[in-house]
Amino acid sequence: MQAFSVVRRGVTPLALAAALLVSFAARAAGPDCQPAADLARLASPLTHVAQKLSGGEPITIVAIGSSSTQGAGASSPAATYPSRLQAELQQQFPRNRIAVINQGVGGEEVPDMLKRFDKAVVSARPDLVLWQLGTNSVLRGHASTGHSDLIHVGLDKIRATGADVVLIDPQFAPKVIAKPEAGKMVELIAATAKSENVDLFRRFAVMKRWYDVEHIGFETFVSPDGLHMNDWSYACMAKVLGLAIADAARRPLLSATARSR
Repeated sequence: MQAFSVVRRGVTPLALAAALLVSFAARAAGPDCQPAADLARLASPLTHVAQKLSGGEPITIVAIGSSSTQGAGASSPAATYPSRLQAELQQQFPRNRIAVINQGVGGEEVPDMLKRFDKAVVSARPDLVLWQLGTNSVLRGHASTGHSDLIHVGLDKIRATGADVVLIDPQFAPKVIAKPEAGKMVELIAATAKSENVDLFRRFAVMKRWYDVEHIGFETFVSPDGLHMNDWSYACMAKVLGLAIADAARRPLLSATARSR
């Protein structure tokens, strides 16, 4: 949406503000976000986050990745998935102060992210790291081979902080699925998450379900560039991911409660 550079004659600032709010609401409008139960569940409990929850302590989450973490396609910083996720989790856990730090940088691949891990991730002393990766390698036709070793390096850095970690795979969008490496990258990230015993948020599958099962057109959840998400899809992603994180963080608490009875 283009910014207004001048106020037209006869249009008051209040009327202009109202028009802008209507415009933003229209961009975020879309079908109801209905998270599928299997896609809103992480394989393993988030034990570190669970400990912080039980003590009512603040929780710091670092979201690192490329442009879809930074928020390309969103109408404002408040509409990015990290911002929306913070709101979702704060609603789930009102006793804890939740902070989601957006460390997305457009255009980056895994080696670029690793170069800034110490400053962008480790220095924040996170309780949970959300690592979105793989999309730019797919777009540039870079082979997925070797990525598992690089992911291992990053995971070691995260584990050294004691934080929980969730990997996030590429988006299901026209420019991504047109590339022959897309499916291979999704499979490699899933296999790496399993072998490294870390959680995976299956963003590709979530978005594919919107298209294949819920019959939502790309124009509803992908920006006009055919690549980036938009306000609706960032919000729905945050809702599904928020439910998954809340469930995985509560699992250890529920297990401990059951054992104490």
